[in-house]
Amino acid sequence: MPILGALIKKAYELRHMPVEMKISRLKPVDAQKKELRKLLRKAQFTAFGEHYGFEDILESRDLASAFRNAVPVFDYNSMYKQWWYRALNGESYVSWPGRVKYFALSSGTSEASSKHIPITQEMLNSIKKASIRQLVSSAKYNFPTHFYEKGMLMIGGSTHLQYNGTYFAGDLSGITAANIPFWFEHFYKPGRRISRTSDWATKLNELVKKAPSWDIGVIVGVPAWVQILIERIIEEYKLNTIHDIWPNLTVYVHSGVSFAPYEKSFEKLFGKPVIYSESYLASEGYIAYQTRLDRRIMQLIVDNGIYYEFIPFNENNFDDEGNLRENPETLHLGEVENDVEYALLLSTNAGAWRYLIGDTIKFTDARNCELIITGRTKQFLSLAGEHLSVENMSRAIEMLQDEFNIVVKEFTVTGFRHGSMFAHRWYLGTDQTINPKLAASKIDEYLCKLNDDYMVERTEAITDVFCEVLPSQVFYDYMKMLGKEGSANKFPRVLKGQRHEQWVDYLRSKALSSH
Repeated sequence: MPILGALIKKAYELRHMPVEMKISRLKPVDAQKKELRKLLRKAQFTAFGEHYGFEDILESRDLASAFRNAVPVFDYNSMYKQWWYRALNGESYVSWPGRVKYFALSSGTSEASSKHIPITQEMLNSIKKASIRQLVSSAKYNFPTHFYEKGMLMIGGSTHLQYNGTYFAGDLSGITAANIPFWFEHFYKPGRRISRTSDWATKLNELVKKAPSWDIGVIVGVPAWVQILIERIIEEYKLNTIHDIWPNLTVYVHSGVSFAPYEKSFEKLFGKPVIYSESYLASEGYIAYQTRLDRRIMQLIVDNGIYYEFIPFNENNFDDEGNLRENPETLHLGEVENDVEYALLLSTNAGAWRYLIGDTIKFTDARNCELIITGRTKQFLSLAGEHLSVENMSRAIEMLQDEFNIVVKEFTVTGFRHGSMFAHRWYLGTDQTINPKLAASKIDEYLCKLNDDYMVERTEAITDVFCEVLPSQVFYDYMKMLGKEGSANKFPRVLKGQRHEQWVDYLRSKALSSH
């Protein structure tokens, strides 16, 4: 349908022009003040708004400070126990006007039970708006007209939603899929029937079976599961690369984890250059997306139903387990600095207020709202002050792959008491051969270069670094055992406490652990 492709491309280009002009004129801090005012005004007559005096806050000259002083910081447990449970029971006007129809089930990578995150129609509209903006931004890439006629394969959770008579619950991907624009149906793959499948193994088989009938231009999904799908298709049809069956595959949109450790393995699956584009869509909202090809950096969306605050991720605000301390320091967008790690707080048009989502970010250019995700508040190692972030870990694995020309598909690390001091143990998921002691030595060497705190503590308190090399399938089987196979589930980069004990017990049961 060349006419359809030409029309879509022209629409993207026309919509792209005013977006660029708008962004160039936009003052992010002013946009954020406007968003906060809109959110407070909309929610002032909810139970939450009346309890915390939104009407009075709106009369303040310094809106951000008044809001910060009047409303406490919430994590999921406090927000749920005090407010969201009422919305789950069908009460309306709890923390956002109206009754909440949808709840996204989200467990992140460190929680055992599912969280119920409210999704309002306003939030769905914001997600749709941000998605269209990201599509519109593709006009700058000068793709040929036929690119805009190709399918978009979205590897997410099941689109089947559970309904209990009061609300629908399920994966965010399922909630958004139920609300996609009619004109997108033609491009959306794998289609509604396969997308409703909840069992990952069954879905994977269906995807492999249908692959030859699709002409895919874009793939969207978490790297680990997209990688498994592509490998299965290549194996099933005896291909050299995925481009033998999808010659027009041009873009891979990833989200949720650092892509750097996966890049080497993906390159082996492709026969042509593929554009990697990162997006930051959490259950709590669409936060940022990549706007430039030459830099793997995302731009914060400042005018789309979310007001952001930032907590410096340091020992003054978080304890050794990553739990928030009382009365943490919070900053608005105009107060942040480059190269400082922050935990994100969101206030949204879904009724989240000063809500800690658990992610940490770092601004590479605060003035232009450009950022990278660095990890999770509870996924870091600092047993002795080494302050090892997921960003550091991912970079070390990337360096290991480059030096030894191997592919590490998954990894995780834990810290523990070792005699009177401490030690780290790394678990690498690779199907190639590398000496575990050499891998440990090299990772240690890289981290000393990447992180000054680690280098100091490595000589003072961290006496050893160990490594276990495992088949990559071990990681996937473990996720399957937990019921977290496929979808947006991600293997935790740091294992602590009960989760670490469970992992070690699993390895012992498979006779894979050396300790």
